[in-house]
Amino acid sequence: MTAPSDLETSEQNFDNNLEPSIAPIADGAMRSRNLENEFLDELPDEIEMSLFEHLEELRLRIFYSVIAVVIAIIGCFLYVRPIVKLLEVPAGAVKFLQLAPGEYFFVSIKVAGYSGLLIATPFIFYQIALFVLPGLTRKERGLLGPVFFGSSFLFLGGLVFAYIALIPAALNFFVTYGADVVEQLWSIDKYFEFVLLLMFSTGLAFQIPIVQVLLGVLGIVSSKQMLSGWRYVVLGAAVLGAVLTPSTDPLTQSLLGGAVLGLYFGGIGLVKLLGR
Repeated sequence: MTAPSDLETSEQNFDNNLEPSIAPIADGAMRSRNLENEFLDELPDEIEMSLFEHLEELRLRIFYSVIAVVIAIIGCFLYVRPIVKLLEVPAGAVKFLQLAPGEYFFVSIKVAGYSGLLIATPFIFYQIALFVLPGLTRKERGLLGPVFFGSSFLFLGGLVFAYIALIPAALNFFVTYGADVVEQLWSIDKYFEFVLLLMFSTGLAFQIPIVQVLLGVLGIVSSKQMLSGWRYVVLGAAVLGAVLTPSTDPLTQSLLGGAVLGLYFGGIGLVKLLGR
């Protein structure tokens, strides 16, 4: 065997001297990371509440939400005519009939109810956030803002998508299908039932990315697992499009199903960006 050279000996001594100096730095970084995780997992406002106090808090939040919805509905009923005219725009030149006494009055109440619920939705979400806030860690509280704004934005996007794409496509299908056989005179009650249900269900369907992000951040499902089940998602999107659309035309169902697929894969991308 040959004796080690002076260079090899000096390198070995340098490594031996370096290891003890690196160890404290690594231990300090590990402790700092553990302290940061402990800080994020803490409950800042941990307050002991009895079951009756929780129920009283829930009752108070529900009461505030109901009051907000009632006020919003009354306000929308006072200005229901512009709302009705706006919702009649996708129907184009189709004429509406009042087939029974008071039908338009009850339609106005229905339109004001849906519109008021929509306007009061942010306040309802705020009350829900206040109710669950004391039981959330700092890390979970950091999700509230993005989830709140993202959910509101997607719900509004669903309403707009239904108004400018789904409703005109469905109405055009029904109008052209029987144009040479029947005259287009529609019941105003049935029309608004169709429009409001389609808009509201589309807004709910647009919440899919929010659910995916929550599942990913909480570590329940990873982006890889979401992607691996794409076949079931395609089937589910077709079923969801058939269930949520009040019409039976394939075009509307295909548009909603395609939107659901796009939202799902977009949600996978968001979860992937978050490192989950």
